[in-house]
Amino acid sequence: MNLIDSHCHFDDIRFDVDRAQAFERARQAGVIAQIVPAVTRQLWSRVQSVCREYPGLYPAYGLHPMFTRQHEDSHIQALDRRLAHEQAVAVGECGLDFFIDNADRARQMELFEAQLQLAVKYRLPIIVHARKSVEEVINSLRRFPGLRGVLHSYSGSEQQAQRLMDMGFLFSFGGPITYPGANRLRHLVSRLPLHAIMLESDSPDQPDAENRGGRNEPALLGRVLHAMMELRQESAQEIAFQTTSNAMELFGINIGHSE
Repeated sequence: MNLIDSHCHFDDIRFDVDRAQAFERARQAGVIAQIVPAVTRQLWSRVQSVCREYPGLYPAYGLHPMFTRQHEDSHIQALDRRLAHEQAVAVGECGLDFFIDNADRARQMELFEAQLQLAVKYRLPIIVHARKSVEEVINSLRRFPGLRGVLHSYSGSEQQAQRLMDMGFLFSFGGPITYPGANRLRHLVSRLPLHAIMLESDSPDQPDAENRGGRNEPALLGRVLHAMMELRQESAQEIAFQTTSNAMELFGINIGHSE
């Protein structure tokens, strides 16, 4: 089975000690590709370098809402230039995060919608972070009809998910679905159509229940697949094939793929 990790911060410094080994472990585990989204301007070049060094890694460039204080207006212009000259598979990670303390909602919205405009300009999908802000994200996305993308680590309602699917958006899920106490999330995963789902690790964060408190990595994506198989009562092969197909179609990548 071939898997795609649709959201992995493989550039993170926590992989500096064993990045080559972690990459090999992922390949051995069937993870044939990773989407690596950048979160600040300072990390764009690092993401680019890591993706160039390891085959099957694809960069996305964005400004993450958790680092709003680091983002300057000039960074939007810099992102525009980078997208014009560098090959990216998406804009992001970007979005809204109203969970963090003293969230500057107006500034987050300004930066988010500026990146949505760039996604439209370059005809790229968007990788969206939406924490305690799904309704506000939906309202922003409605202002950009035709835009596609994914809400990573989705935690909204089933009703909100339906509205997002109607707009052409997908959802990616990772380690949190392996926790037995995550009843609402696990029920949602069991209900969504498979054509709207992708797998993610969000490495090195969001470890699965078995690795709670440890560093996550793409090689552990199979645990997410196994949890999804149990929740959906579908075969691992079916889920692997469809989620990989979904990722290839959304991000416009073409890799070897078989059941």
